[in-house]
Amino acid sequence: MRSTYLYLSIILLSGCSQSNQQEALGTLERDRIVLKATASEIVLTEPIPEGTMVAAGSLLVQLDDRRQQAVVARAEAEVAQASARLEELRNGARPEEIAAASARVAGARAEVIEAQASYQRARELRQQKLAAQAALDRALATRDAAEANLESASEDLLRLTNGTREEQLDQGAAALQAARAQLALEQHRLSELSVVATRDAYLDSLPSHVGERVSQGDTLALLLADDQPYARVYVPEPWRARLQIGDRRQVRVDGVAKTFTGRLRWIASDPAFTPYFALNASDRARLVYMAEFDLEDARELPTGLPVQVQLNNE
Repeated sequence: MRSTYLYLSIILLSGCSQSNQQEALGTLERDRIVLKATASEIVLTEPIPEGTMVAAGSLLVQLDDRRQQAVVARAEAEVAQASARLEELRNGARPEEIAAASARVAGARAEVIEAQASYQRARELRQQKLAAQAALDRALATRDAAEANLESASEDLLRLTNGTREEQLDQGAAALQAARAQLALEQHRLSELSVVATRDAYLDSLPSHVGERVSQGDTLALLLADDQPYARVYVPEPWRARLQIGDRRQVRVDGVAKTFTGRLRWIASDPAFTPYFALNASDRARLVYMAEFDLEDARELPTGLPVQVQLNNE
Protein backbone atom coordinates (compact mmCIF):
# COMPACT_ATOMS: atom_id res chain seq x y z
CA MET A 1 0.00 0.00 0.00
CA ARG A 2 2.87 2.38 0.76
CA SER A 3 4.31 1.77 -2.69
CA THR A 4 0.91 2.72 -4.20
CA TYR A 5 1.03 6.00 -2.33
CA LEU A 6 4.60 6.55 -3.50
CA TYR A 7 3.68 5.99 -7.13
CA LEU A 8 0.62 8.22 -6.84
CA SER A 9 2.64 11.01 -5.29
CA ILE A 10 5.39 10.78 -7.89
CA ILE A 11 2.89 10.80 -10.74
CA LEU A 12 1.41 13.96 -9.29
CA LEU A 13 4.88 15.46 -8.98
CA SER A 14 5.68 14.66 -12.57
CA GLY A 15 2.65 16.57 -13.81
CA CYS A 16 3.38 19.66 -11.80
CA SER A 17 4.99 22.75 -13.18
CA GLN A 18 8.21 24.10 -11.80
CA SER A 19 6.26 26.40 -9.45
CA ASN A 20 4.48 23.41 -7.90
CA GLN A 21 7.80 21.98 -6.69
CA GLN A 22 7.20 24.13 -3.62
CA GLU A 23 4.95 21.31 -2.37
CA ALA A 24 5.61 17.80 -1.13
CA LEU A 25 2.79 15.36 -1.84
CA GLY A 26 1.80 12.30 0.12
CA THR A 27 -0.85 10.81 2.38
CA LEU A 28 -2.08 11.05 5.95
CA GLU A 29 -0.81 8.15 8.06
CA ARG A 30 -0.79 6.82 11.59
CA ASP A 31 1.65 4.52 13.33
CA ARG A 32 0.82 0.91 12.50
CA ILE A 33 1.07 -1.76 15.18
CA VAL A 34 1.39 -5.28 13.79
CA LEU A 35 0.62 -8.14 16.18
CA LYS A 36 1.99 -11.50 15.04
CA ALA A 37 1.53 -15.12 16.06
CA THR A 38 4.18 -16.53 18.38
CA ALA A 39 3.17 -20.16 17.74
CA SER A 40 1.50 -22.30 15.10
CA GLU A 41 -2.01 -22.73 16.48
CA ILE A 42 -5.69 -22.52 15.45
CA VAL A 43 -7.64 -19.27 15.79
CA LEU A 44 -10.46 -19.90 18.26
CA THR A 45 -12.13 -16.50 18.59
CA GLU A 46 -11.93 -12.92 17.33
CA PRO A 47 -14.31 -11.14 19.72
CA ILE A 48 -13.90 -7.61 18.33
CA PRO A 49 -14.80 -6.80 14.70
CA GLU A 50 -12.58 -4.85 12.34
CA GLY A 51 -13.09 -1.10 12.24
CA THR A 52 -13.54 -0.80 16.01
CA MET A 53 -11.73 1.46 18.45
CA VAL A 54 -10.11 -0.77 21.09
CA ALA A 55 -8.54 -0.04 24.45
CA ALA A 56 -5.15 -1.34 25.53
CA GLY A 57 -5.51 -4.87 26.89
CA SER A 58 -8.60 -5.77 24.83
CA LEU A 59 -8.59 -9.35 23.55
CA LEU A 60 -8.34 -9.32 19.75
CA VAL A 61 -7.48 -12.93 18.83
CA GLN A 62 -7.50 -16.08 20.93
CA LEU A 63 -5.35 -18.97 19.73
CA ASP A 64 -5.77 -22.56 20.90
CA ASP A 65 -3.73 -22.78 24.12
CA ARG A 66 -4.34 -26.38 25.24
CA ARG A 67 -0.89 -27.54 24.17
CA GLN A 68 0.82 -24.71 26.04
CA GLN A 69 -1.32 -25.25 29.14
CA ALA A 70 0.04 -28.80 29.31
CA VAL A 71 3.59 -27.47 29.03
CA VAL A 72 2.89 -25.03 31.87
CA ALA A 73 1.48 -27.83 34.03
CA ARG A 74 4.65 -29.86 33.50
CA ALA A 75 6.80 -26.86 34.41
CA GLU A 76 4.77 -26.36 37.60
CA ALA A 77 5.38 -30.00 38.54
CA GLU A 78 9.11 -29.56 37.99
CA VAL A 79 9.11 -26.53 40.28
CA ALA A 80 7.33 -28.54 42.97
CA GLN A 81 9.84 -31.38 42.60
CA ALA A 82 12.85 -29.05 42.84
CA SER A 83 11.35 -27.27 45.84
CA ALA A 84 10.76 -30.56 47.66
CA ARG A 85 14.30 -31.71 46.88
CA LEU A 86 15.78 -28.51 48.29
CA GLU A 87 13.67 -28.82 51.44
CA GLU A 88 14.89 -32.40 51.85
CA LEU A 89 18.50 -31.22 51.62
CA ARG A 90 17.90 -28.50 54.19
CA ASN A 91 16.24 -30.83 56.67
CA GLY A 92 18.99 -33.45 56.45
CA ALA A 93 18.55 -37.11 57.36
CA ARG A 94 15.52 -38.28 59.32
CA PRO A 95 16.05 -39.89 62.77
CA GLU A 96 14.83 -43.20 61.37
CA GLU A 97 17.52 -43.13 58.68
CA ILE A 98 20.23 -42.40 61.26
CA ALA A 99 18.96 -45.24 63.45
CA ALA A 100 18.98 -47.66 60.54
CA ALA A 101 22.54 -46.61 59.63
CA SER A 102 23.63 -47.16 63.23
CA ALA A 103 22.11 -50.64 63.17
CA ARG A 104 24.00 -51.45 59.98
CA VAL A 105 27.25 -50.35 61.65
CA ALA A 106 26.55 -52.59 64.63
CA GLY A 107 25.78 -55.54 62.36
CA ALA A 108 28.93 -54.95 60.33
CA ARG A 109 31.00 -54.80 63.49
CA ALA A 110 29.58 -58.14 64.66
CA GLU A 111 30.40 -59.67 61.30
CA VAL A 112 33.98 -58.43 61.64
CA ILE A 113 34.31 -60.07 65.06
CA GLU A 114 32.94 -63.35 63.75
CA ALA A 115 35.12 -63.22 60.63
CA GLN A 116 38.21 -62.47 62.71
CA ALA A 117 37.49 -65.45 64.99
CA SER A 118 36.97 -67.73 62.00
CA TYR A 119 40.23 -66.59 60.51
CA GLN A 120 42.10 -67.32 63.75
CA ARG A 121 40.68 -70.86 63.90
CA ALA A 122 41.53 -71.50 60.28
CA ARG A 123 45.06 -70.24 60.90
CA GLU A 124 45.56 -72.56 63.88
CA LEU A 125 44.24 -75.53 61.98
CA ARG A 126 46.57 -74.77 59.10
CA GLN A 127 49.54 -74.56 61.46
CA GLN A 128 48.55 -78.00 62.76
CA LYS A 129 48.20 -79.16 59.16
CA LEU A 130 44.57 -80.08 59.84
CA ALA A 131 43.17 -77.72 57.17
CA ALA A 132 44.05 -76.87 53.61
CA GLN A 133 45.59 -73.54 52.61
CA ALA A 134 42.44 -72.75 50.63
CA ALA A 135 40.34 -72.75 53.79
CA LEU A 136 42.71 -70.25 55.39
CA ASP A 137 42.55 -68.03 52.29
CA ARG A 138 38.74 -68.06 52.34
CA ALA A 139 38.68 -67.10 56.00
CA LEU A 140 41.11 -64.24 55.35
CA ALA A 141 38.99 -62.97 52.45
CA THR A 142 35.83 -63.14 54.55
CA ARG A 143 37.50 -61.15 57.34
CA ASP A 144 38.72 -58.47 54.93
CA ALA A 145 35.26 -58.17 53.34
CA ALA A 146 33.65 -57.79 56.76
CA GLU A 147 36.09 -55.03 57.70
CA ALA A 148 35.39 -53.21 54.41
CA ASN A 149 31.65 -53.52 55.00
CA LEU A 150 32.09 -52.05 58.48
CA GLU A 151 34.05 -49.11 57.10
CA SER A 152 31.37 -48.43 54.48
CA ALA A 153 28.55 -48.55 57.04
CA SER A 154 30.50 -46.22 59.35
CA GLU A 155 30.98 -43.69 56.51
CA ASP A 156 27.25 -43.77 55.69
CA LEU A 157 26.41 -43.08 59.32
CA LEU A 158 28.93 -40.23 59.44
CA ARG A 159 27.42 -38.68 56.27
CA LEU A 160 23.94 -38.73 57.76
CA THR A 161 24.99 -37.30 61.11
CA ASN A 162 27.14 -34.53 59.58
CA GLY A 163 24.20 -33.16 57.53
CA THR A 164 24.00 -31.83 53.97
CA ARG A 165 27.04 -30.12 52.46
CA GLU A 166 26.81 -26.43 51.51
CA GLU A 167 27.56 -27.25 47.90
CA GLN A 168 24.57 -29.59 47.73
CA LEU A 169 22.31 -26.88 49.12
CA ASP A 170 23.60 -24.46 46.49
CA GLN A 171 22.92 -27.01 43.75
CA GLY A 172 19.40 -27.57 45.03
CA ALA A 173 18.70 -23.83 45.18
CA ALA A 174 20.03 -23.36 41.64
CA ALA A 175 17.86 -26.21 40.34
CA LEU A 176 14.79 -24.63 41.93
CA GLN A 177 15.63 -21.23 40.46
CA ALA A 178 16.04 -22.75 36.99
CA ALA A 179 12.70 -24.55 37.29
CA ARG A 180 10.96 -21.34 38.32
CA ALA A 181 12.52 -19.43 35.41
CA GLN A 182 11.32 -22.09 32.97
CA LEU A 183 7.84 -21.90 34.47
CA ALA A 184 7.78 -18.11 34.04
CA LEU A 185 8.85 -18.49 30.41
CA GLU A 186 6.15 -21.06 29.66
CA GLN A 187 3.51 -18.92 31.38
CA HIS A 188 4.57 -15.97 29.23
CA ARG A 189 4.26 -18.11 26.10
CA LEU A 190 0.79 -19.10 27.24
CA SER A 191 -0.23 -15.47 27.68
CA GLU A 192 1.01 -14.64 24.17
CA LEU A 193 -1.63 -16.99 22.72
CA SER A 194 -4.20 -14.43 23.85
CA VAL A 195 -3.41 -11.56 21.50
CA VAL A 196 -4.41 -8.25 23.07
CA ALA A 197 -4.19 -4.63 21.99
CA THR A 198 -0.92 -3.16 23.19
CA ARG A 199 -2.31 0.40 23.20
CA ASP A 200 -5.49 2.35 22.53
CA ALA A 201 -5.92 2.07 18.77
CA TYR A 202 -8.17 1.51 15.78
CA LEU A 203 -8.51 -2.15 14.79
CA ASP A 204 -7.81 -1.89 11.08
CA SER A 205 -7.52 -5.53 10.05
CA LEU A 206 -7.78 -9.15 11.23
CA PRO A 207 -6.13 -11.10 8.38
CA SER A 208 -6.86 -14.57 9.80
CA HIS A 209 -10.24 -16.22 10.32
CA VAL A 210 -11.72 -18.30 13.14
CA GLY A 211 -10.83 -21.96 12.61
CA GLU A 212 -7.75 -21.17 10.56
CA ARG A 213 -4.36 -22.52 11.59
CA VAL A 214 -1.78 -19.77 11.53
CA SER A 215 1.97 -20.19 11.39
CA GLN A 216 4.47 -18.59 13.71
CA GLY A 217 5.13 -15.06 12.51
CA ASP A 218 1.82 -14.61 10.68
CA THR A 219 0.06 -11.28 11.21
CA LEU A 220 -2.98 -11.67 13.47
CA ALA A 221 -4.05 -8.05 13.92
CA LEU A 222 -3.16 -4.68 12.46
CA LEU A 223 -3.79 -1.59 14.59
CA LEU A 224 -3.62 2.09 13.79
CA ALA A 225 -2.48 4.23 16.71
CA ASP A 226 -5.21 6.36 18.25
CA ASP A 227 -3.26 9.61 18.33
CA GLN A 228 -2.30 12.53 16.11
CA PRO A 229 -1.69 11.50 12.48
CA TYR A 230 1.32 12.46 10.42
CA ALA A 231 1.83 13.36 6.78
CA ARG A 232 4.11 10.98 4.90
CA VAL A 233 5.27 12.92 1.87
CA TYR A 234 7.99 12.82 -0.76
CA VAL A 235 10.26 15.85 -0.77
CA PRO A 236 11.84 16.89 -4.10
CA GLU A 237 15.62 16.67 -4.12
CA PRO A 238 16.26 20.48 -4.27
CA TRP A 239 14.50 20.88 -0.90
CA ARG A 240 16.35 18.10 0.97
CA ALA A 241 19.22 20.33 2.16
CA ARG A 242 16.85 23.07 3.36
CA LEU A 243 14.83 20.93 5.76
CA GLN A 244 15.85 20.20 9.35
CA ILE A 245 14.20 18.04 12.01
CA GLY A 246 11.75 20.23 13.92
CA ASP A 247 10.92 22.53 10.99
CA ARG A 248 7.28 23.56 10.81
CA ARG A 249 5.35 23.75 7.55
CA GLN A 250 1.77 24.35 6.49
CA VAL A 251 -0.14 21.20 5.52
CA ARG A 252 -3.30 20.95 3.45
CA VAL A 253 -5.53 17.89 3.48
CA ASP A 254 -7.81 17.09 0.56
CA GLY A 255 -11.46 17.69 1.39
CA VAL A 256 -10.65 19.75 4.53
CA ALA A 257 -10.81 23.54 4.42
CA LYS A 258 -8.62 24.01 7.47
CA THR A 259 -4.86 24.35 7.05
CA PHE A 260 -2.80 22.40 9.58
CA THR A 261 0.67 22.89 10.99
CA GLY A 262 3.11 20.02 10.58
CA ARG A 263 6.41 19.46 12.38
CA LEU A 264 9.12 17.48 10.55
CA ARG A 265 9.97 14.47 12.69
CA TRP A 266 11.94 12.39 10.19
CA ILE A 267 13.37 12.58 6.70
CA ALA A 268 15.18 9.84 4.81
CA SER A 269 18.90 10.16 4.22
CA ASP A 270 18.74 7.98 1.09
CA PRO A 271 16.82 9.15 -1.97
CA ALA A 272 14.38 7.11 -4.00
CA PHE A 273 14.28 7.12 -7.79
CA THR A 274 10.93 7.60 -9.42
CA PRO A 275 9.74 4.50 -11.31
CA TYR A 276 10.58 4.50 -15.02
CA PHE A 277 7.01 3.79 -16.10
CA ALA A 278 5.51 6.72 -14.20
CA LEU A 279 7.41 9.61 -15.75
CA ASN A 280 8.52 10.84 -19.11
CA ALA A 281 12.13 10.69 -20.29
CA SER A 282 13.10 14.10 -18.92
CA ASP A 283 11.76 13.36 -15.42
CA ARG A 284 13.02 9.83 -14.85
CA ALA A 285 16.16 10.99 -13.05
CA ARG A 286 14.24 12.99 -10.44
CA LEU A 287 14.99 12.09 -6.83
CA VAL A 288 12.61 12.30 -3.88
CA TYR A 289 13.14 11.85 -0.13
CA MET A 290 10.49 10.34 2.10
CA ALA A 291 9.64 12.56 5.09
CA GLU A 292 7.13 12.60 7.92
CA PHE A 293 5.45 15.67 9.43
CA ASP A 294 3.49 15.40 12.68
CA LEU A 295 0.16 17.24 12.40
CA GLU A 296 -1.27 19.33 15.21
CA ASP A 297 -5.00 19.27 16.07
CA ALA A 298 -5.76 16.62 13.44
CA ARG A 299 -6.75 13.68 15.60
CA GLU A 300 -10.22 13.40 14.01
CA LEU A 301 -8.95 13.05 10.44
CA PRO A 302 -9.10 9.58 8.85
CA THR A 303 -6.00 7.80 7.65
CA GLY A 304 -5.14 7.69 3.97
CA LEU A 305 -6.22 11.19 2.83
CA PRO A 306 -3.97 12.91 0.27
CA VAL A 307 -1.95 15.78 1.76
CA GLN A 308 0.31 18.58 0.50
CA VAL A 309 3.09 20.13 2.57
CA GLN A 310 4.03 23.70 1.65
CA LEU A 311 7.83 23.60 1.57
CA ASN A 312 8.56 27.29 1.09
CA ASN A 313 6.83 28.10 4.41
CA GLU A 314 5.19 31.21 3.01
